[in-house]
Amino acid sequence: MTDSGTAHDGAGQPAQRIAALREKVDRFVRTRVIPAEAVLDAGGEGATAALAELRAQARAAGLWALPLPAELGGGGLTFREYADLAEAEGASDHGPAALGSAPLLDVTMLTRHGSTRVREEYLKRLVAGEVRTCYAMTEPEVPGTDPLLTGTRAEIQSDGSWCVSGRKWFTSGAASADLVTVMARTGGTAGDREGLSLLLVPTGAPGFRVVRELPVLGSAGQYEIELDRVLVPANHLLGAGGNALAIAGERLALGRTLRCLRWLGQAQRAFDLMCTRAASRSGSRGPLADHQLVQQHVFDALLALRTTRPLVHEAVTLIAAGQDARTEVGLAKVTAARMLQQVTDSAIQVHGAAGLGPDTPLPSLFRGGRAARILDGPDELHITSVARRVLRGYGQESATRG
Repeated sequence: MTDSGTAHDGAGQPAQRIAALREKVDRFVRTRVIPAEAVLDAGGEGATAALAELRAQARAAGLWALPLPAELGGGGLTFREYADLAEAEGASDHGPAALGSAPLLDVTMLTRHGSTRVREEYLKRLVAGEVRTCYAMTEPEVPGTDPLLTGTRAEIQSDGSWCVSGRKWFTSGAASADLVTVMARTGGTAGDREGLSLLLVPTGAPGFRVVRELPVLGSAGQYEIELDRVLVPANHLLGAGGNALAIAGERLALGRTLRCLRWLGQAQRAFDLMCTRAASRSGSRGPLADHQLVQQHVFDALLALRTTRPLVHEAVTLIAAGQDARTEVGLAKVTAARMLQQVTDSAIQVHGAAGLGPDTPLPSLFRGGRAARILDGPDELHITSVARRVLRGYGQESATRG
């Protein structure tokens, strides 16, 4: 408690204000964003106009870019504070874009590792929604879990600029992006830990091309891109050359945790739909809610939600404190992805055939749950990484005792 008797959430903002913001975000997503999903999913000019209108409404409601720095035009919430809103915002895949928080990863990365020129030219425009970015790391024919095998190369030119050539895929939002952060080898050979760098590439540069869209289980938004001797200014190198893995590690820890928070919001949405269906649907043998097997679905889904949430927020707490969160992020990522798929599957089962059709968001949510087990590293990567880290600790402890 403060001297005034106002409770705080531990990060400086009064807890009441964060709770009120969460309620406003939840209401905005439920009443504005979710009703527009069909138009937004369809793409084209209609989606562009609908997104612009939602963004204008978010600004008018005081909900624009809440986790982005206030000095850049954002809401100034800390990550710890924003985590309390991210579930509600992420209940729709379009929530972060509509409310202006989508660039959080790029704003954080460019703030920490961008040159003065990059920060001055792009940061405020990113927060304002005037510039869009994407991130290109994985490549065709190269295991996505092994960035050391990156084939894209960047060669330094006589004037200090970089010439980038290569191909990337499953790059989210590449077709509408103005900038793409590309992992490329600037030194060494395939397999070396040294020599990987990140470059901020303008998509309007000659030689940049969107090759094709890569629908994920039928859902749009992912692309394959090609860079054919694209020239990139010297000051668009992020951080020190050869430091890509460290920067990518920071980004992935934050990004995976953000995804987990949003998956919690989507799972809660599926759970609410399931319970509403069970409570309102009746057949010749009475209400669905009275069926024990339906009650089993509800119990198991609620248990999955309730046990996943603390794991995710444990990762949030460590990241917000600047501590090593690799184990906690790995646990949260695997658990949240499985949980989203499980809860949505139960919701579909309770809906019956209606859960497979176009009248509910359940097919889209289920598709997202299945993709979640591969996005940002498959389950197997996180399972082995966490287990090795834990077992290494026991090995060191045994050696010390010996």
